[in-house]
Amino acid sequence: MNLHRRSVYNALAFKMGWLSCVLGGNAVGLPIAAVLVAIHLHWLALAGEWRRLAGFALLGLIVDGGFALAGGFATTAASSWPLPLWLWALWPLFGTLVDHSLAGLWRHRWLAMLCGAIGGPLSYYGGARLAQVELAAWLLPGEALAWAAVCGWLARRHSLRSPTTA
Repeated sequence: MNLHRRSVYNALAFKMGWLSCVLGGNAVGLPIAAVLVAIHLHWLALAGEWRRLAGFALLGLIVDGGFALAGGFATTAASSWPLPLWLWALWPLFGTLVDHSLAGLWRHRWLAMLCGAIGGPLSYYGGARLAQVELAAWLLPGEALAWAAVCGWLARRHSLRSPTTA
């Protein structure tokens, strides 16, 4: 499969996973996210990429779990977890984009940070509207800072791996 097709498939799979999680909640989103990650690891992943996806799962638990414990999300679903599992599943799904559909972004650190600062909160805002999740007033600025930092870190890592493209 050529690089362009892989990137398009990767982006479409992420979008399908995002919509499944946001619209379907845990019952629909979690199994679909798991299948999409498994398919990604089987057909598209680079050597060792599973570690990045596991890292994003942990990072999501820390970032969004912290925001949830601070009262950033209010859902109607009863759960013993601090945040809905479908929301947590979006983090490894995002991780599938890093070396594929978003690979070119990391060469431009400030653009990556700007995209994170804008795109991250927009994703949370849209998802909250569709999933009927209440967001605290401070959450979107907090997510903007978190996603700018994550994207800046990804750009930094990319420049360390390939210094001629930084």
